This record gives sequence, structure tokens and C-alpha cells, in this order.
Amino acid sequence: MTMIGRLPEGNYAQCANGYRIHYLDEGSGDVVVFLHGSGPGASGHSNFKGNYPVLVEAGYRCIVPDLIGYGFSDKPDDRDHPLSFFVECIKQTLDEAGVERCTLVGNSLGGAIAIGLTLDYPQLVEKLVLMAPGGLSELHEYQAMPGMQKVFQVFGSGEPVTHDVMKDLFATGLMHDPSFATDELVEERTQIMQIMNGHVMATMQVPVLVDRLQEIECPVLGFWGMDEKMMPENGIMAMAKNIKHLRLLLVTECGHWVMVEHEGMFNRACLDFLANG
Repeated sequence: MTMIGRLPEGNYAQCANGYRIHYLDEGSGDVVVFLHGSGPGASGHSNFKGNYPVLVEAGYRCIVPDLIGYGFSDKPDDRDHPLSFFVECIKQTLDEAGVERCTLVGNSLGGAIAIGLTLDYPQLVEKLVLMAPGGLSELHEYQAMPGMQKVFQVFGSGEPVTHDVMKDLFATGLMHDPSFATDELVEERTQIMQIMNGHVMATMQVPVLVDRLQEIECPVLGFWGMDEKMMPENGIMAMAKNIKHLRLLLVTECGHWVMVEHEGMFNRACLDFLANG
């Protein structure tokens, strides 16, 4: 593994659909796949750098893809990005990596993709970890959230997105504790923003999946930050009332990124869930 700027470069899957997906592949043992969220400059390593190395150390094989349109993966500008396209690219990446069974860990958009994979390929998913996943509310409900409004304000203004603007967005839109909006995080995300084309965010389509949650048969561990500014709180009850085998942790003093703001707790809870279900 080499470094490109501030981010590690790992493997590339040449998917059957013609697109190339970048992913990190570390450790050995039972497979855990980390699926990151959307947003400016997102990548797998930047979202989960405080988490997957802990699981590798504990004896798991961790696969951390960059979603299509993000990180070092391909960024097509000639097609829309419905949830089914994200699911297709991740499934084909896992096929290329030889993964037949795994635990999925998904945050935000990555959570919606994890749900989509579980519904479409139940034989693939042994366990499921969801952190404020997408696909649980209507579009107008997302648009009313202050964090979402901040994202649209910043990226719809036409003004240059400076280091300070990015830092403020993370500190006030995605986090409860602004100290986690570090310069390192901003620089990682800025590096990817410089190679993004914006098409993925403009054409993303995530359906409401609540009516299908009862189809999930595997054990599920859920997290939700009680200072969440991106995802409507009706998602909490959507999970609680519709997922059969669910352990749901509501985390105070926490925004959209529980795996960042409460890294140690998140890692311990995931390790316990992986071991005990």
C-alpha cells in the first residue's frame, strides 16, 4: 500500500460493469466491509481510519472501498447514481475480492447501500452495522435538517470552498464536538474534492426503504447520535419498529459520525457484536 497525498492507495477492482473501484484490503479472518457516507471529499479511509485498523488487529479482514464517484474510484459523469448502482458496484467489488460472506458496516449513504446489499443478497451478509443510515425518510424531511441545509448552502453558493469553510461545515453540520473537525480531516477531504466532479451528489437517488426493513433476517447493530443534524429522527423509530434482530444504541453528545466522535465505544461495540451477535 502506498500513499497518494494524505490517503493510502490499495487495490482496484475492475468490475463487471466496466467501472474501477478502489478499496483497501487489510488483515485476515472473517470479512468486515466498511461503506462510507456521501458528501464533499468523502472516502473510505477518511471515514473509518480510526476503526478498521482496530478490527484488523483483532483478527478480521477489513475491506474499505471508495464508493463509485468518491475517493480514488471511478467518477462517471454520464450516468445517474441510484442506490442500485452503488449496490451493484460494491457487490462486484466484493466478487473481485473473493468475498462470499461478510459483515457490512455502513454510515449514512453507506448505510443505505448496506441495507440494499442485505436485501438483494441476503446470503452475502452475516451481520449488519448501521450508523444513521440513509433511506429511512422522505426527501423533504432530509432537506429540513440544518446540516443538510448547510451542505446545500456551502456547495450551492458558487463561492470557493476554502479550508475554513470545509472545517466549519464539518464542525457545525456533521459533529457535536467541533474539535473533531481537524485540519488533517479537512485536508484529506479537500484532496478528494479536487478530483470529484460533483455529478455523483447531483444525481444520487436513494429510495425510502422502511417498508422493506422487515425482510432483513441477520443480526443488526444500530447507532444514532442524538445531536444528529443530517438525518431526521424518525429514522430511529423506523429502525426500532421494523428491524427484527436489532440492538440500537442512542448516543448522546454525538452528531452524524459516531465512529469518529465516540471512536473507542464504537469499536468496542462492533467487536462485541461481531463476536456475540
